[in-house]
Amino acid sequence: MRRDMVKAVVGDEKQLKLAENRLSKSGLPSQIGLVIGNLSWKLDRGFIFDLIPTPPNDDGEPACSIIGGVKDDRKKSSKGKSQTDSSALFIDKDWVAEHARQVGRMLLGGMKVVGIYAWTNESSFKNSTITLCQAAKAVAEATPLLEVDWDERLLLHIGYSPLKWTCRNCSLASNITSGSLRPCDFKMGKILSTRPALRCTYDFELRLPICQGSSRKRLADILHHGISIHAKELKGAKALIDGKLANEDEQFDLVGIHDVEFLLPFMEDKYLEVCSQKEVIGLLVFSGSVCSYAYSNSKEPASQALADIKEDIINSLRSRLDIMCDEADRKSDSKDDKTEDSSNQILSGSAVLQLDLRLQRKDCSLSFPRRVFLPWLADTFLCDYIQPSESVEVLEDHFAELMSTEFPKDSSKILEPEAEAPALVSTTTKSFQEVSTPYSLLPKSEDSLSKQNRAATCLVSDQKSTKPAGFNFMMAIFVLVVSIVVGVVLFVVRSS
Repeated sequence: MRRDMVKAVVGDEKQLKLAENRLSKSGLPSQIGLVIGNLSWKLDRGFIFDLIPTPPNDDGEPACSIIGGVKDDRKKSSKGKSQTDSSALFIDKDWVAEHARQVGRMLLGGMKVVGIYAWTNESSFKNSTITLCQAAKAVAEATPLLEVDWDERLLLHIGYSPLKWTCRNCSLASNITSGSLRPCDFKMGKILSTRPALRCTYDFELRLPICQGSSRKRLADILHHGISIHAKELKGAKALIDGKLANEDEQFDLVGIHDVEFLLPFMEDKYLEVCSQKEVIGLLVFSGSVCSYAYSNSKEPASQALADIKEDIINSLRSRLDIMCDEADRKSDSKDDKTEDSSNQILSGSAVLQLDLRLQRKDCSLSFPRRVFLPWLADTFLCDYIQPSESVEVLEDHFAELMSTEFPKDSSKILEPEAEAPALVSTTTKSFQEVSTPYSLLPKSEDSLSKQNRAATCLVSDQKSTKPAGFNFMMAIFVLVVSIVVGVVLFVVRSS
């Protein structure tokens, strides 16, 4: 659903004043970064929570610099006007987009990368409108807004000499011109302190057929498809808020944190692709538990708050899978793409994501990252992901680089609701262990399928096993014989 541009933007005064003070003291002639916030089509407003500067690239070079003319209005001479007028911004769009992609993984429901900001002089900004719009478009492609099709992002300009804030809508049409920018009303106020929070521990189990003729062959491709299917199912789920059925039309003006449970309808696999019985060669079982948070606007209906936390659940699943795929790609590039083959013939490691499931005859084991929550602004959190065997300390450099803020020193404020990382055979824990398990769809394997551990990751071949069938047949004969004997005995007793 495509939406029109928002007409007004409100920024969190406390955070934006801190950013203003930081930029004023930095002495930098230019800087570019991400605008974190939310766009509400129901309220026709945009909200800005904070500004996150894009760090230097791998070569240590800034993501934004001024080229041509004098680089800083504050240092130009009275005769430098013509030089200043020719200055423009150079922006490493790919680097800014990559920064946005990684930051987007850390944002919870109701928080998004809604645009970019530029700290530069007035003339450089005016001479760089197309470049800035291109950067905003690259960021939008890296962090799409899934709930609605917003054909815009925000472009915030903080100018100096004199210090001035201006906000514009940047149209993301395919043909970007100087007319792609349109001004919008901008003011500051209290935002974050007035946002209620939703919290959910969501259990899921997806069962996806593996079809011989399907274009999705790799484990990663099938999981991506499965998550997309589940997103459609979850969208139609009813919700309980604090144990009561939610009225989605009512305004969600509750304060504090509220627990959410979802009731999924019986979908009868209507989103699955149609395969004939002969084409189905296996079944992929993908299950686990996701801990999720979302921050809502108290002036919006409950339906929007629930949509935000549903989106956070799906985004978390996708982020974990993307992290594993990135790891597999890095290993492949370094020629270290090896699956671990243990003595019990179980393949493990991120490389299994690249396997063609139709060709496998060994079990596979794959543990996905777990989610931790790090304190951020006011009473809000960010999230990040670590492997089951890792501790939160490994996130320190990553967090500081991406968010340009110190890692929380008080470990008691870091939430690890998915901290338990049991063995793959465990069935009692609530921690996140996603599973992907193809099985034979033959009737003989149905019993074993229902008994598989939901926290295991196995790739079972479609080799037929005759033992279960033989055992079931013998049991049936035994029960029949016993029934006949008992019947004869009862008949004789009654006759006598």
